[in-house]
Formats: sequence, C-alpha cells, structure tokens
Amino acid sequence: MYVSSETPVQTNQIKHSMQGITKALRLHGRQLRHAVLQHMNMNKGIFSWATLISRIQSESPAVIIPHMGLENITVNEILRAKGEAEAGAVYWCSTGHLVHEAVQHMAAHNVGALVVLKSGDMNQLAGIVTERDFARKILLPGRPSQQTRVEDIMTEEDKVITVSSRTNILRAMEVMTDKRIRHVPVFDDKVVGMISIGDVVRTIVDQQHQEVKQLKKYIRGDYY
Repeated sequence: MYVSSETPVQTNQIKHSMQGITKALRLHGRQLRHAVLQHMNMNKGIFSWATLISRIQSESPAVIIPHMGLENITVNEILRAKGEAEAGAVYWCSTGHLVHEAVQHMAAHNVGALVVLKSGDMNQLAGIVTERDFARKILLPGRPSQQTRVEDIMTEEDKVITVSSRTNILRAMEVMTDKRIRHVPVFDDKVVGMISIGDVVRTIVDQQHQEVKQLKKYIRGDYY
C-alpha cells in the first residue's frame, strides 16, 4: 500500500504536473527514464511523486509539462461513455405523467432523476424530477404518488441548472458542488442527456488511473 507523504498543496501541484507527463515521455523518453531510475536508486525504492517530478524537470529543463488531461475532457465524453451521445438517449417523463410512473421509469433504468418535458412539446424542457423530490414531497407528507402529477413536485425550468455537451467536466463538477445538486441536464438547443455527480467523479478517477498506469509502464521501461 502506498501512503502519500505530500501535503494537499503538493498533491494538487502533482496532479497538474502528472497530466502532461505522457507527452513528455514520448518526446524525451530515454533522458527521463534515466532520471527516474537514478531517483529510485538514490532513494532505495522509496517513491515521492513531488521529488520525482522535480527531478525530471531538472534533468530536462527544456521539457514543458502542460495540464493536458482533464481540461480537454468535456461532458460529451461522459455521454458517449454512457451511450447517450450517439443514440440521443434521454431518460425523461412529461409534466402530465403521474409521479408513480416517473419513479417506475427511474427504477427500470437505474437512474436517480428524469428530465421533464412539456406535454405536447417533447423538445421543450419543463424541469427535472429526482428521487429526492419523491422522498421529500411524496413520501414524507404522505401524498399519493398515483394521484400526483410530476409537474406538482418537479424543479421547474427557471430553477434548473444545465450544462452543454461542450462544458469541461471539472467545470461541471464545480457547478454541481457549488449548487449542491447531483444531476444536471445537458442542453444543446434541446435536451441531449443527463449527467450525475457519480458520472463526473468516475470519469475523473478513470483519467487519473490512466495517467498512473502510463507512469508505471514508463518506469518499467515500456516507453522508450
């Protein structure tokens, strides 16, 4: 098990540096590999990412390691991974649906929210309805879900936070965190999908894992 000795500030700096390392490896593979091996020999296998990155940069001062990873990933990449970008799949209900029907739809597709479209105009966003709405506005007060319409409990359009498919995922996460929301419709002139905070976090974690794998391959000598 690897236990990091870095401070939060160092960790943030490391994250930004790591995201451009792959490009540097391809351009200066031999020189950088020498720096890594020398670093490991000098430290008897004890690994410090901050020291390693600093040493790589000092060994090859002409190498610029830009922040290339997460800044280039957009919401559209999440939709593609979910299979929504190509198929245009959007889990939705209309304002006229009963809450019971909407909850059944969520359960059938294992989602926690639905886009609500206006009855009679399936291209017009009316709002969003979530499991939280169901819990707070139906279960707690004891309202009958089979007699209550979605429009009576949904978050209405003027209060709905949206992103576009071109929004960077870090920006999307920032918006969701600041507004304390877990689901955001993706809107490009019309609704094209929905993302959750779980989708965003999984994408970010996967990106970091890929970068770590590339570093491990480099250290083993798979990159030249």
